[in-house]
Amino acid sequence: MSTDHLAVMIRESVKKYGDKTAMRYKELGQWRSITYAALGQKIQAVAKALLEEGINEGDMIGVFSQNRPEWAIADFAILQVKGITVPVYATNTAKQTEYIVRDAQIKLIFVGDQAQYDKVKSFKSSQKQLGRIVAFDRTIAIDTDDSIYLDDFITQGEKSAQAAELEKRLSVVSPEDIATLIYTSGTTGDPKGAILTHSNFFNQFYAIDERFNVGTDDRSLCFLPLSHAYERTWSYYIFWCGAENNYISNPKDIVSYMPDVKPTCMVSVPRLYEKIYGTVYDRLDKAPENKKKVFNWAISVGKEYAYRVKDNKSIGPVLRLKHALADKLVLSNIRAVVGGPKNFFSAGGAPLSQEIEEFFFAAGLLICQGYGLTETSPMITCNSPKAFRFGTVGRPIKGCEVKIGEHGEILARGGNIMKGYYNKPKETEEAFVDGWFRTGDVGVIDDDGFVRITDRIKDLIITAQGKNIAPQHIETAIGKDHYIEQIATIGDKRKYVSALIVPSFAALEQYAKDNNIAYSSRQDLVKKPEIIDFYNRRINELSTDLANYEKIKRFTLMHQEFSQEGGEVTPTMKIKRKVVAEKYKSVIDDMYRE
Repeated sequence: MSTDHLAVMIRESVKKYGDKTAMRYKELGQWRSITYAALGQKIQAVAKALLEEGINEGDMIGVFSQNRPEWAIADFAILQVKGITVPVYATNTAKQTEYIVRDAQIKLIFVGDQAQYDKVKSFKSSQKQLGRIVAFDRTIAIDTDDSIYLDDFITQGEKSAQAAELEKRLSVVSPEDIATLIYTSGTTGDPKGAILTHSNFFNQFYAIDERFNVGTDDRSLCFLPLSHAYERTWSYYIFWCGAENNYISNPKDIVSYMPDVKPTCMVSVPRLYEKIYGTVYDRLDKAPENKKKVFNWAISVGKEYAYRVKDNKSIGPVLRLKHALADKLVLSNIRAVVGGPKNFFSAGGAPLSQEIEEFFFAAGLLICQGYGLTETSPMITCNSPKAFRFGTVGRPIKGCEVKIGEHGEILARGGNIMKGYYNKPKETEEAFVDGWFRTGDVGVIDDDGFVRITDRIKDLIITAQGKNIAPQHIETAIGKDHYIEQIATIGDKRKYVSALIVPSFAALEQYAKDNNIAYSSRQDLVKKPEIIDFYNRRINELSTDLANYEKIKRFTLMHQEFSQEGGEVTPTMKIKRKVVAEKYKSVIDDMYRE
């Protein structure tokens, strides 16, 4: 029996860590916990119930739910029977879900809430291969002809006589077994199912282990979607280490959960750090002048102190004293917002500005930015506490080679790369060149091996004047603003750069209230001259480091968010530029009328 297999890994962790807490989750306002031993029992019962359902080796099983302990229990149980887990984003529409169920020929699906259950039921009759729907919550109204509640499913497994068959399957597992199909979010065209093996995930574990120190005393907050490779791989790693995973079903609750859970390490996307940074500086804007001076002084001292520690330079008594005061007055308060000290933060999925990295660094919070894709399990490069350079995504991980190909494209090769796209030989072939995976991202590697991403090849804007512009660079600079929720940069084949901007309405409505700006609706609010002028000033302030041809010359404030339902964003909240350009063509054209 191979140890580089997730089904074996979780069994070993259950045996090793027994009564230690594996998972925590909130129910009716109270924290509940599940030990490693209890987790093992639940996984075993669900696995045997899957065998009772006639699940064969290699069958595809769906998980369509928000983050919760049951997500991981179902996933590990699927892997125990040598099935293949196919995650579906919790926010997917019925049509998007049906596409995945049909493409992967899913045989059974776990669902988390009523909306997800109803979406599956709406197309189930057309998917003859799809058997039972297993509902995580008893609050879901189900049709018992083809559906069952998870706790009844567990009871079914506990009574099952399939233990010998389960052991038989586990005795012949291999690292090269397929663990999952993760569907790419489809910014261009239909989603594709990336085939990832158990070996791909273990490649990541060994790479993380080399650079980070995570143990049984660590706590993580599981808030990014488990349907994505980033949180999924990290959560597997947490269980491999015997640490504790705390589940959040609604990612919007993250900031309120952090002081409660006090995570010691976690993965996140830049938006969380941008939100915290934006909120801090918005409050600072409204503070008295003396408080602003103290705050800015403390950040400056914190940065000087942190860089001296990083560079192994001596810290004299004066700086030590100044830092102690700065920490007491300001820096410790910033750490308190995120639940106290951290071993490290991680950031991925989108660029994070160096300014924000250095702000948290000054407060004693290191954000290790990394880079990767679903197809790379996901990590290709990352910074680490012992080797980091802000403004980069770090060095290539152990077991992965990186080089720059044609047109500056980043190419990767190693044990983290997927086997290919499910049922898509043509797309699989196009994804590789001479055995190297084509990331579709443009970047450079500096003399010390640190990688810097400049943009996605397909996202590059070429203006009417022939200027090549990276929209992500602009969106990172402007999007960190406290009053901006989403931004889509426009300018391809146009005379200048413009943008569609979705305000952060909670912040904007408070600003309107504080400044006695009357409005009847959000549609009315975004058209107010004083609001447009307010955004114009903020955008200009944030654009000082942009080249003149990169600066946003005109913008339109949108009265509703870009959404998955509206088709403008992927499940991972990446802007579908082509869809936005087509859907809002008349709005965009208006910005280019003389």
